[in-house]
Amino acid sequence: MRWFKMFVKILAIIVLLVIISAFFYWNHSKPTYKGEIKLKHVQEQVDVFYDSIGVPHIYAKNQKDAYVALGYVHAQDRLWQMELVRRIGAGRLSEILGKDLIEVDKFFLTMGIDITTDKAIKEIDKNSQPYLLTQAYLNGINQFIDEGPTPIEYTLIGVKKEHFTIKDVYNVFGYMSFSFAMAHTTDPFISKLKERLDQIYIDELSLDSDNETTKIPVYNLESKSPSNFISKIDNIMDKLPISPFVGSNAWVVGSEKTASGKVIFCNDPHIEYSQPAVWYQAHVVCPDFELYGFNLALTPFPLLAHNRQYAYGLTMFENDDIDFYAVDIDSVNKNKYSFGGKLKSFRNLLKIIKVKDEEDIFLNVKTTIHGPVMNDFIGFKDSEKAIAMNWIYTDYKENTILEATYEISHAKGLEDFKKGVSKIIAPGLNVMYGDSDDNIAWFASAKLYKHTNKVNTKSILNGSNNIDNKITYIEFKENPQAINPPWNYVYSANNQPGKILDSILYPGYYLPEDRAKRITDVLNGLTNISTKEMKGLITDVTSAKAPGLIKIIVDNIDKNNLNNNESIALKTLKIWNGAFNLKDVAPTIYTKFKYNYLKNVFADELGEEGFEKFLHTFLYKKQYNKQLTVDFSIWNDDISTDLVTENKKQIITKSFKETVSQLEKQHGKMIYNWTWNKVHTVEHEHPIGKKVAFLRKYFNVGPFEINGSNEVLNNQIFEINESGVYKVKAGPSTRRIIDFNDVESSLAIIPTGQSGSPFSKHYKDQAQKFIKGEFFTMLINKEAIIKHNDKLIFKPE
Repeated sequence: MRWFKMFVKILAIIVLLVIISAFFYWNHSKPTYKGEIKLKHVQEQVDVFYDSIGVPHIYAKNQKDAYVALGYVHAQDRLWQMELVRRIGAGRLSEILGKDLIEVDKFFLTMGIDITTDKAIKEIDKNSQPYLLTQAYLNGINQFIDEGPTPIEYTLIGVKKEHFTIKDVYNVFGYMSFSFAMAHTTDPFISKLKERLDQIYIDELSLDSDNETTKIPVYNLESKSPSNFISKIDNIMDKLPISPFVGSNAWVVGSEKTASGKVIFCNDPHIEYSQPAVWYQAHVVCPDFELYGFNLALTPFPLLAHNRQYAYGLTMFENDDIDFYAVDIDSVNKNKYSFGGKLKSFRNLLKIIKVKDEEDIFLNVKTTIHGPVMNDFIGFKDSEKAIAMNWIYTDYKENTILEATYEISHAKGLEDFKKGVSKIIAPGLNVMYGDSDDNIAWFASAKLYKHTNKVNTKSILNGSNNIDNKITYIEFKENPQAINPPWNYVYSANNQPGKILDSILYPGYYLPEDRAKRITDVLNGLTNISTKEMKGLITDVTSAKAPGLIKIIVDNIDKNNLNNNESIALKTLKIWNGAFNLKDVAPTIYTKFKYNYLKNVFADELGEEGFEKFLHTFLYKKQYNKQLTVDFSIWNDDISTDLVTENKKQIITKSFKETVSQLEKQHGKMIYNWTWNKVHTVEHEHPIGKKVAFLRKYFNVGPFEINGSNEVLNNQIFEINESGVYKVKAGPSTRRIIDFNDVESSLAIIPTGQSGSPFSKHYKDQAQKFIKGEFFTMLINKEAIIKHNDKLIFKPE
């Protein structure tokens, strides 16, 4: 008994010590929001006030000191995120995350981002402000690495911290420029289709730029079954621990349409959800400079920002900036390929991939005159041709992305800003602008080009003929853009821009007109616009296209043989206004129908695997809208049946009946139970919470029921699928509304919280408001800012 009591006492002491240790670890690991810290690289004291959601407001006597402080506070909230993102473009993920990431590393090393980074660093002016401020920012990050607490992720995974350099910054830009990989999934897919299907099938697909869609208007004052198609791209994208850009909305309303007579700016870039959130908010104030910005990890100059003079933001341009070329491999010497009637040698680059707990891997990257050979990644592993990738980011002679981001964040007016955006090579961005002088503008910013020989760039080109690769660069002044147009607003929703040059619709992977149509329908119908209307529009869940498509569906369903639930479901669709609200039933029926309809139209020709690949391209979204509106299509014929040629009514009726039957099995016979909230959810996944099940609740945020859907303004992006359960993968990475009549009351929100530390009170304190479509004020008035209790003082060491 005495030993038992002694055991209990010892156990109690151990438990107490564990609790005390955990408390001290938790307290020590939190970001420091109060107190004093000495910084090596500041000349004078810097004051940082933290507001109620953890946004640092940095007050410094000069910009260099401000950027040192920015680096430090950014690192203490997001160091692990910085660690991951710097490793993607450099091909160093498997070094810390193990063999599951080897293919990701191979892919990015093959693309050559690291080589482009080395070239850019050699050419940069080391006396320029962009370079000096970037180094100041890195100095702040590196002091936190040396002296601050180690984030828990480093401990759990067993990663040693190491200093960041400007090379890491450029590798982040490279990954950002790679973006959404649409060319890698679409171009090989289309090429495989052309090998196996008659041209009549290809002609009916929405491959080319579309004259019949809602286009961003330009106003320039200056001027057969592919069953063996195995691509690794989807798998690679799914394994990325840091989210890529996928879409976005933005509009800027001119003073003549607003109630106050001042410009209103709105933007919500769409990025894959993750934890921590993508953007880090920071407000920097110096005697000669002020900006409230949203920074990506390891980017010193924000891509989204505003002050009292101007605001800017972005959407993805979706232009085609990657071309694939097939070159003939010599039958005698496999180290040579044909180009222009002559043989050229492949250039071989040996790269080493370090893998956690495994032997190093040696990667041989073959390159051609067109760029690196990508066969292993795009479904041509056993091809007799080498498929090379020509990407403007790695191919163009200049890399001015650091200068571009500096200049747009330090512009003194519209002309300064325009010069900055003209330096963006890749990714293609729609950069939006509005200012206090009542200017509004949209610039499609990228290094655009056209092929001398007319070719279809959405399939693999002939790389041996020395003709298809000839291009002419387009001057920036010819890019799609609009400055102060007479219709008094500019916008972008990843849709087709208007014509440029000699009536060219620039090729790209543009999304359907749904969101664009909703924006233009609403803005064209409104006058006296205020922030209230813009809050409603930026969180809008109503599809501009669904009601018209529903009418087509209803009109084409054979109503002579419907059972009771089918009749009720039909009536539910018929009265639906196209809104994807949580408690609505129609969205569940409609989305399930969309999948069944697409499968019944395309899967017989494409095969099961080909159909799944089709759903991972931009094509299916555009093709669905188009397919329902045409009365005859070669795709409607089910090639697996004999003699009978299926028509539009038969396919729609079959798809509808399958939909009702499947939903009955999934949710029961009572249709009122088929509500959208039961199938449409979001969870913000941390890389550790995603990989280790028992840590999920500590690192992930959610899951939450969420309204919205694909291609509505509240664009909650998911993959349509057979299961009828839609886990949202991407959506608004922030929502911002800036009214130049009252800049100090401008609004914003991010999906989870400012901090990447699970121990911080700001880890997920914005999540519930984000789900509800609410906002926080972006404080820029010092009197309001200093009312908050948290103040961190940086003193010179």
